[in-house]
Formats: sequence, structure tokens, C-alpha cells
Amino acid sequence: MPASDCEPDELATRIAELMPRAKADLTELVAVPSVADPRQYPPEECRKAAQWVADAFTEAGLHDVHLAETPDGSHAVVGHRPAPAGAPTVLLYCHYDVQPPLDDAAWKSPPFTLTERDGRWYGRGTADCKGNIVMHLTALRALGDDIPVGVKFVAEGSEEQGTGGLEAYVAEYPEQFLADALLVCDTGNAAVGTGTATTSLRGLTNVVVTVDTLAGEVHSGMFGGPAPDALAALVQILSTLRDPETGATRIDGLDGAGTWEGAGYDEDRFRADAGVLDGVRLTGTGSVADRLWARPAVTVLGIDCPPVVGSSASIPATARARVSLRVPPGTDADAARRALTAHLEAAAPWGARVRVEAESTGAPFRAATDGPAYAALGRAMSDVYGRPMEFLGQGGSIPLCNVLAQAFPRAEIILMGVEEPQCLIHAPNESVDPSEIEHMAHVEALFLRAYGAAARR
Repeated sequence: MPASDCEPDELATRIAELMPRAKADLTELVAVPSVADPRQYPPEECRKAAQWVADAFTEAGLHDVHLAETPDGSHAVVGHRPAPAGAPTVLLYCHYDVQPPLDDAAWKSPPFTLTERDGRWYGRGTADCKGNIVMHLTALRALGDDIPVGVKFVAEGSEEQGTGGLEAYVAEYPEQFLADALLVCDTGNAAVGTGTATTSLRGLTNVVVTVDTLAGEVHSGMFGGPAPDALAALVQILSTLRDPETGATRIDGLDGAGTWEGAGYDEDRFRADAGVLDGVRLTGTGSVADRLWARPAVTVLGIDCPPVVGSSASIPATARARVSLRVPPGTDADAARRALTAHLEAAAPWGARVRVEAESTGAPFRAATDGPAYAALGRAMSDVYGRPMEFLGQGGSIPLCNVLAQAFPRAEIILMGVEEPQCLIHAPNESVDPSEIEHMAHVEALFLRAYGAAARR
């Protein structure tokens, strides 16, 4: 009997039987250090991961799966499966590149070796985003040969580097990605066991601010006092970006009072998920969800200044910092960058010279949720998790979403996946709960079947 003729319980059984294969697949994928930065890892590793993905999705029933070079030099894996007569088409997205492991010594097990511990699978990319690759594979395998919708597939090869290769490729070849519903699987659930769709993404703008006060460093004993300290000036400038009492982001010209109307985020759970130390207060005002998904948030990512070890009794002449600003939907990212730049320049003390250089800027995103794809997804989430689907915001940015929305304004864009707060994506000891791979593969398979059936009625 074709897999798509199965009752939901049999489909769940089929997926459960596929989980050992899912673990084997993820073990192979995690073993490939596909960091898309040639300064850190050989490019051949990304090519190896891309070919693994192409071979796996060919075996899963997709046609013409191939590696397509994008303008940044990375390779996207692209394939398709034609739609049955009268059926819609669904685009399945994921990415195979991963973050570098960062501090190897902080990992409790080797970062590129999948290790099972306390019911979770550990390793770089287990959740972000190789776990989502395996989720797609498991759903397609469970449905078998009778997939009731057309499928287009793309796996990005440089998402974590933010170099824009796939975005440029989509703009050049939009026909390869045209679909009625787009499943962007690089997010996840509010918590393990809570079916969730992400409907909001904050945008991003990064700048580097440089402060100059002296022609060169001078002896602090001979000149300290009247000679202006560039590092002290930088510290003062950066301190103006937050309210001194609440720690809330405070940038002249930006609204910091937005509210979030979807699922909330319990403060105690957030503290645990974020690893906030006992006695340290959360910053900002309003609910945790307001602060995460509806308001601008500034972060000082790094500072260039003399290190403690090796520093001398000299007054710093120059200091600089990299500043990141997350931007909520409803705020223009370019306008936010201009406001941040003006704020930093105006905050300079003592007439210090300030230069602000813009880095990357990405627009925020908000999905429309009133179409047939979201209705089908809601039913699938409810069937699998036994409770209504929740809507979540995401503090991160996925620039591809805006590119797809502009290219295909009638398509429904759904963000979902196997990631949840305990995964620690981008950090040491990244992991995935295998039950999320199993359950979200079930959700995806039910969605594809229900969405195809609804369109043929």
C-alpha cells in the first residue's frame, strides 16, 4: 500500500521505524565539518556535504538533484519532483553549512562526532541545520512514491556566513523556486513537544565604530589626566545605547515599546535556556517575548583595544567596537542603521573623533498566516502534538525569507523545524532532541498530504 494511503498512526509507525536510519544519516552528516569559511576549513568539506545531500535526496525520490554554484562561490543543492495534476507545489529549504565549533575545549564530546547523551544527540549541526535535512528526508521516505504535491528542494551552502549566495541565485533563477508554499526549515519549536510556526524574524544591521583621540599612544604617568583616553571614550559611547536602570536598548529615533501578540516566553524558562547566572537581572522592560521579538536589541559583539595581558602604562589613542542591532518587523533596517550611526556619532565625549562603518543589513520579516498552507500545517501540528499550533517570533535573521517574499508574493512562507532552546545552536555542545526530528518529520509528512488533498477538493 502506498505510504500516503496510511492512516496517521501507521504513518507515525513508519517514521518511528525510519529513526535508526535518521540517526545514521545525521551521524554521517555531522562528521563532515562543512564550515563555509576557507580560512578555517577546506572548501572540499562543504562540497562533500553538498554531494551527500544531493545523493540522499535523489535516493528519496527527487529528480535532477544537482549542485548549483551561487555568486558567492558556495554550492546550493537543487532538485524537484513534478506535481500531480491539480496539486500545489511546496519548496523545502534547509542548509548544510554549519557554524565553526568555537572553543573545542568547551565541548563535552568531539564537535564533529555525533554523540548520544542524556537522550539527546550532540554535535555541530545536529540541530542547525543538518537535523532539518534529516527531518526532510524522513518525511519524504515515509510518504514513499506517492507524494501528493509537487516538491522543489534547495539546501543552501553558505547560510551561516551570510554572504548572500543563494539570495542572489534565487533572484537570477526564480523559476527554480516558484512554489505555492515555502517551508523554510531553519527554526523550530518553542519547547520540546510544542508544535510551533515562526511567523516573525528580526532584521539585522551591524556597524563598526572607531574612536580616535590622540596621534599615538602616550605614557599614562606623563600625560594621564588631560590626555583623552580613546577606550574610555568608546566605553562612554557604548553605555549610551542602554538605559542605565533597566538595560533596555535606547537609541535615539527608534521605537522601543513594541509588543508581541503570539506565544509568550516564560521568564524562568528563558533564564534557564539562556544560562543567565543567579542574581543577574534580565535587561529591558515588558514581557520577555516583547523584548525578544517586538523591540530593537543592541549587542556589543567585540572590542579592539589593548588586551589585559601585555598591556602597558599607555593611554589608548584608538579603540573600536563591532555593534549589532536586531530590528523588529515594522522597522526599516536601513533607517535603523542610520539612527544607530547618528546616535553613536552624537554620543562622542570630549570632541573625540568617531567613524562608523556599516557592515551587513537585513530586513525583518513577518509571515501572513491566514492561507490554506497554514491551515494544513495547523492540523498536522495538532495531530502530532495533541495541542493547537503556537506562533513564535525569532530573534535571528534569515535574509532569504524576504528575497522569497519579494519574488513570490502570493506564496505562503512557513518557518519551522527541529530547533528549540535547549539545542544551543551556534554554541559549544549543540544538540537535538531526536523526538523532535521524529515528530516534525511526521508533521511535515502530514502537512504535505493534507495540503495536496485540500487543493484537489
